Amino acid sequence: MLNLAASSTGENPLFPTWPEFIIGTVVFLIVFGLLARMLLPRIQQTLAERTELIEGGLARSEEAQAEAKEMLDRYREQLAEARHEAARLREEAREQGAQIIAEMREQAQAEARRVTEAAQAQIEAERQQALTALRAEVGTLSVELASRIVGESLTEEARQRRLVDRFLGELEVSSQ
Repeated sequence: MLNLAASSTGENPLFPTWPEFIIGTVVFLIVFGLLARMLLPRIQQTLAERTELIEGGLARSEEAQAEAKEMLDRYREQLAEARHEAARLREEAREQGAQIIAEMREQAQAEARRVTEAAQAQIEAERQQALTALRAEVGTLSVELASRIVGESLTEEARQRRLVDRFLGELEVSSQ
């Protein structure tokens, strides 16, 4: 039905008439002028602020990234120093441990020598004591035996000692 009405007047409904076109253009220019005058500066200011904010944020992020890289480098350097220090301390501890072990071994050897020497001295003293006691006992027994064999008393002490010493001397010479 519309096509019939448009075709009867000879006008295309998609194209406006000249008065509508002129009024529409004037109103568009007025609205465009008002928007350009009032809204465009605010839009440009907001865009400038946003651009500045973004650029400032980029600059701050670049600064923060540079600072983080610097801190990471310092951290790595400190970590390398700490590792080096730990290795040095381990080496020192190892050396001190070896030195302590050597000192303790030396002390143990000295103590063992001292104990051995003391034991040898004690053994020698006990040997001398046993030898003296044995001589006295052998002397007494031999004098008593000689007294029985001879039939007279050989109780004179000086004589007994000479006799026992001579007898033991002859035994030592014959055993060597």
